[in-house]
Amino acid sequence: MQAKVEQLINKGVGIPNPGGIEIGAEVEVDNISGDGVHIHSGCKIFGRHTQLGPQTRLGTEAPVTIQDCQIGPHVILKGGFFNKSVFLENSTAGSGSHVREGCLLEEEANIAHTVGLKQTILFPFVTLGSLINFCDCLMAGGTSRKDHSEVGSSYIHFNFTPNQDKATPSLIGDVPRGVMLDQSPIFLGGQGGLVGPSRIAYGTITAAGSILRKDVLRNNRMIVAAAAKGGSIPYVAGRYRVIKRIVHNNLLYIGNLLALRQWYQHVRSQFTSDRFPDSLCRAAQNNLQIILSERIQRLGQLAQKMDRSIQNNTEKKDSATASNLLIQQQELLANKDRLSDKLQNLSAESGDVQLRDRFLKKLNDETDKGSQSYIEAIQSLNADIKIVGTRWLQGIVDHVLDEALDILPSFR
Repeated sequence: MQAKVEQLINKGVGIPNPGGIEIGAEVEVDNISGDGVHIHSGCKIFGRHTQLGPQTRLGTEAPVTIQDCQIGPHVILKGGFFNKSVFLENSTAGSGSHVREGCLLEEEANIAHTVGLKQTILFPFVTLGSLINFCDCLMAGGTSRKDHSEVGSSYIHFNFTPNQDKATPSLIGDVPRGVMLDQSPIFLGGQGGLVGPSRIAYGTITAAGSILRKDVLRNNRMIVAAAAKGGSIPYVAGRYRVIKRIVHNNLLYIGNLLALRQWYQHVRSQFTSDRFPDSLCRAAQNNLQIILSERIQRLGQLAQKMDRSIQNNTEKKDSATASNLLIQQQELLANKDRLSDKLQNLSAESGDVQLRDRFLKKLNDETDKGSQSYIEAIQSLNADIKIVGTRWLQGIVDHVLDEALDILPSFR
């Protein structure tokens, strides 16, 4: 360990207290930049896949532990635990952060102190306040650091149900429009919550203390959620009263993940540089695969629970709603393996190739990759070009949903 520390110091890494940090024997010194990297006392760095870019600063407020993270330039991790996640240029995490496997924080994304993330994707500029649990979400929106989507302090994304399933990912914004960096920001007021799986449209503002239990699909709405009506009603463990919306939102989330993978493969990959090395691009795509596999697995586990739900369904047999629900649950259970296989097979879905190539040509013609960063290049595109790109990506999302619903026709 001491030899590793000495090697880092010789590379130019700033380590004010060499005896106060821990470097795992498996850590590759070549993956840690010597250009302006600063590691403060109490930090621990593990994992042979760990990568630290230029000007990275670790532990500026409290000790930092890193395990197999890929970190771009000018990233500041002030304190906390970070595992198998990717941080792009100028992203920041405050003290007490707990960032678990599969997270992706894009350029200038920012989380304040004591924030818990797992398999969370934050698009550029998205900001999370303090004391937040925000696992299993994708959040986009905003055009700059001064015009960004934000989550207020003490917010919770509820991602575990009383029926003990986690088919609960939420889309706050979306991929096809979000990647264009021109959408209205979303603001989720502090001391509030979102019950997954949900979809929230661009421009949504929720009042502080609001708990959202339904989708918000119209843009630019102010939501003041009323408190749930008190009372005591019968509850049957394992019984699902609504399943169509849950399945749709999971499929749409998976479709958006596949669209984002294509965006990284064909668009992001064109902007690799010292600011965004190829290794960081690959790491982001690997994390998207981790999230995709998790979402398919969780949807399959939900489908398996339909067996018990069908048995526990005590609604009146002559009710049209109950009849449709029973059909949907039986169909989901009977086709769970086909659905899982179909979603796995769609993992390479590339969408309309003509639209894609048309967008890529416009991107190449209209931007200067030698002098423009990724964000500058995307922001410089005119509206017509962005529409083409959005149509390409939305086509991927729509195709995933259509293919899945061919297996589950009662969910249409």
